[in-house]
Amino acid sequence: MTLTASVVGASGFAGGELLRLLISHPEFEVVQATSREYENRTVGHVHPNLRELDLRFSDPAELESVDALFAATPHGVSMEHVEEYLDAAGKLIDLSADFRLDSEAAYDQWYDGHSAPQFLSQATYALPELGREGLEDADIVASGGCNATATMLALKPLVDAGMLAPDDQVVADLKVGSSEGGAGGGAASSHPERSGVVRPYAPTGHRHEAEIEEHFGLSLSFTVHAVDMVRGAAATCHTFPTGPGAEGGVETADLWGAYREAYGDEPFVRLVAGGGGVYRYPEPKSVAGTNLAEVGFAADGDRVVAFAAIDNVMKGAAGQAVHGANLAFGLDETAGLNQTGLHPVGSP
Repeated sequence: MTLTASVVGASGFAGGELLRLLISHPEFEVVQATSREYENRTVGHVHPNLRELDLRFSDPAELESVDALFAATPHGVSMEHVEEYLDAAGKLIDLSADFRLDSEAAYDQWYDGHSAPQFLSQATYALPELGREGLEDADIVASGGCNATATMLALKPLVDAGMLAPDDQVVADLKVGSSEGGAGGGAASSHPERSGVVRPYAPTGHRHEAEIEEHFGLSLSFTVHAVDMVRGAAATCHTFPTGPGAEGGVETADLWGAYREAYGDEPFVRLVAGGGGVYRYPEPKSVAGTNLAEVGFAADGDRVVAFAAIDNVMKGAAGQAVHGANLAFGLDETAGLNQTGLHPVGSP
């Protein structure tokens, strides 16, 4: 089987990663990459790691007919063009926030509303570790947000095991790389301004909270810090479990059981919880360039600290989108995603 694919917004960081993954994917053939700014330029002009790719950017207003359209566009673009995208493609795989939430009311609360709410029912949220149901029949595959992905992967075993009750206190602290700001991230993402910082930029009200509340039923305190790295998102979640699964307290053995139960069969999650060596807990550096997530935990009396680390451009964006697309088309879910990380590396 060969499936044709286009990448809209292909000049951005996530768009470039999509191209990198899709050109070596055994089942996809990239036939179009769009960019208004770089129309008619070669892909390698923007993405030097793809200089061997014989493809030029084209106008997104002139979409080719394809099996899969991957939209790596800023929030608000996909909802404005969803009819065009679905006319051009059998399935839309969207990396923005435009179809992640269930209702128009949620977009009114967390974003600036939604211009195409009639399409929300056609979308399926695609962080596969939360569940794969509905993906194969979905017209719109909605990839999760990078910070929400890291946080939910850290917390999922505690939720599944009934350790966390809806009213339990959860404090999620995220450290993220500059690539989260996108290729046009502005002054705050420039190297001179980013170098050496640990800068809180979303101390309250981060929009990714909406995904976590919707899927887990938890109301949490969520803060994001910009730090001096390029790729990566690391979630440290402080929880105080009082759910039925936490009666009598939570011991380290209980946590090993919960995390192994949640992720024992997951191809892209590995458990790192206080072992030997330098990298004893999840770190973005260990998964840079891969679709892997590292998760871990530590117990301290009535507090459980849950960790997760991902490459935000991969597991938090392009890799997750390809994972969702594989499932949506009934392919081997690991196809095109078996990259091994590098060690040592500099800024991940």
